[in-house]
Amino acid sequence: MRFAVVFALAVGIAAGVSIGACVRPHESCEPGTCAPDQIQALWMQIRDWRVQAGLGTEPSQRTMLQIRGMSARTVRKNAMCATQPKSDTCDDVCGLADAICDNADSICSLADEIPDDSWARDKCTSAKASCREAKERCCSCNDPDEDGRED
Repeated sequence: MRFAVVFALAVGIAAGVSIGACVRPHESCEPGTCAPDQIQALWMQIRDWRVQAGLGTEPSQRTMLQIRGMSARTVRKNAMCATQPKSDTCDDVCGLADAICDNADSICSLADEIPDDSWARDKCTSAKASCREAKERCCSCNDPDEDGRED
């Protein structure tokens, strides 16, 4: 089981590096013209990482409403754990949470380039909600009293 998690994390990180290299703005891009493709690629990566972290593909509507209007940086800061990962599994989950939050930062920055685009704003909100849920999963993994089990 641990090998499968580590392998999935390694594949996810490799894919992230590959996509990250591809989603950097190209010299031929006008401001706002490449952002939708970049947002889509980063958002799809978040969906994959959510599944790997045991969160399902989409954040809850409740979480999306709670974080609406907050910056990606604020969402991330407010969801920090008091302790470090206590197991390899928690370390993997927390690594995925950090990657999700990194993508959320990037998506929201790209969405800022096209401020009148509601689709981009919605992807930013979804990404921020995913960051929050992933960080909450990381923290609960580290605190067996919170969910009654140790991962």
